[in-house]
Amino acid sequence: MSHELLETYACMPTTERGRGILISGDAKSNSVVYTNGRSVVMMNLQNPLHVSVYGDHAYPATVARFSPNGEWVASADASGTVRIWGTRNDFVLKKEFRVLSARIDDLQWSPDGLRIVACGEGKGKSFVRAFMWDSGTNVGEFDGHSRRVLSCAYKPTRPFRVVTCGEDFLVNFYEGPPFRFKLSHRDHSNFVNCVRYSPDGSKFISVSSDKKGIIFDGKSAEKIGELSSEGGHTGSIYAVSWSPDGKQVLTVSADKSAKVWDITEGNNGKVKKTLTCAGSGGVEDMLVGCLWLNDYLVTVSLGGTISIFLATDLDKAPTTFSGHMKNVSSLTILRSNPRVLLSSSYDGLIVKWIQGIGYSGKLHRKENSQIKCLAAVEEEIVTSGFDNKIRRVSLHRDQCGDTEAIDIGSQPKDLSVALLSPELALVSIDSGVVMLRGTKIVSTINLGFIVTASAVSPDGSEAIIGGQDGKLHIYSVSGDTLVEEVVLEKHRGAISVIRYSPDISMFASGDVNREAVVWDRASREVKLKNMLYHTARINCLAWSPDSHRIATGSLDTCVIIYEVDQPASSRITIKGAHLGGVYGLAFTDEYSLVSSGEDAFIRVWRITPP
Repeated sequence: MSHELLETYACMPTTERGRGILISGDAKSNSVVYTNGRSVVMMNLQNPLHVSVYGDHAYPATVARFSPNGEWVASADASGTVRIWGTRNDFVLKKEFRVLSARIDDLQWSPDGLRIVACGEGKGKSFVRAFMWDSGTNVGEFDGHSRRVLSCAYKPTRPFRVVTCGEDFLVNFYEGPPFRFKLSHRDHSNFVNCVRYSPDGSKFISVSSDKKGIIFDGKSAEKIGELSSEGGHTGSIYAVSWSPDGKQVLTVSADKSAKVWDITEGNNGKVKKTLTCAGSGGVEDMLVGCLWLNDYLVTVSLGGTISIFLATDLDKAPTTFSGHMKNVSSLTILRSNPRVLLSSSYDGLIVKWIQGIGYSGKLHRKENSQIKCLAAVEEEIVTSGFDNKIRRVSLHRDQCGDTEAIDIGSQPKDLSVALLSPELALVSIDSGVVMLRGTKIVSTINLGFIVTASAVSPDGSEAIIGGQDGKLHIYSVSGDTLVEEVVLEKHRGAISVIRYSPDISMFASGDVNREAVVWDRASREVKLKNMLYHTARINCLAWSPDSHRIATGSLDTCVIIYEVDQPASSRITIKGAHLGGVYGLAFTDEYSLVSSGEDAFIRVWRITPP
């Protein structure tokens, strides 16, 4: 057997309330690049499923930029490190430099691709540095800032200049190279969030949390104009981007709107069009990032929605898509249509995906509680939260209907729903299990050992409970109680996951000591052993619909697929399936597997039969 990656459903950029994010693009390939966690994500705007990821930063990545020729990317992280790597074959690392002593917020290449200027947090030392891209040698001194520098820009034409801005309300101007401080502007009365040169270098613009945008001469840095307050933004402006011809700019703001401005001959900005995106109207609709790339106007919201407008037709509704921003811990398939996936992350977001199409909407629940486990049965979603509550939410197409919350009195560990009689749900808690029928707790059973995982058979007649001691206890469900039938001992670590095979002839269990076991249900003997190929705890497992193969996902970032009737050694391993670990797995058909993980990505794999 072998495997190939069919589709990638990308995470969204990491955002932070009250701050902008600075995404960048490559005009040749129509690609944008942004960061989430330790991932640097490159996405093609013409086909958002065409995504590639660079994952070699040791700390959370903060900003990334394509070099002028599009061959290289410089990406920076929270430790102040800049890595320069090739955009082609395997992202070869060219250089790595420790540039600042703390988080880098922005960086820019010189137009000849030989120098890079970076700025950010400096722990009281320098907040800005420019260096040669191949040697890391300093190119000048950047004095004049007293607080975190949020953005920097490199003049794209000779004579070269660098301009910076930040939390000290200043816009600073440097001449060089080697760069020296020339002058400082105090026109803003709040954080200056972004500064950008026009493509021809004749002017630059700074935008600020004081809701103002100011235009300066590119060579002398004298103030020559500003964005009109008429029809202007009513909240902080977080980012700005020039049109390719330098006659317009795009801005985004905390007022939840994006605006396209005409820059007149007199260098003042008049609002040409206000772009609004359909949203819930909550804070997650605040816009924090933007980019004008060729004919595309891209905006990013605080809640992680990317909208793409067309410059040639601004009245046309944008293409919008979204995804997760945090660890995707649960993945489930609607049995009525296996091409439809639901995924959830602990921040309470549930996203619907359709294979072949990708993003297909968020499920908006009445109360956006955190989610630990998610199960879906025909017309209903069952979730367990960190607030000791189990919620049953009715599902009508994409809309969540009424929610009923059941407080079970302690922290739910695992959640299992009897697929054929879904009113029966089993929730494991530390001391035992809680049995629910509908929204009623019918019993809370103290089992006398510490419970770590549980599963209930599809017909609701049997339950398997896994313990901290690695033992599997099999119970028959009689009425509202459990009767212990047998205890199976094989695991050498706490049980982390238990799943019945779809034909109910087998079940599989995984533990924190990296081992998985497939059991025959009738004889209760081990059916497939020596499944010891992970190097860390097993987080999840899934069966193919025909019960012929099983996949396990682990903290070690790998997914391993076994054929049940072949020895475990003939497995296939998908290495590095998810940066930070695999947390969700589901088969959509005999040879298609979907995985999700710590990196907030979802990936669809195709397994080729032997």
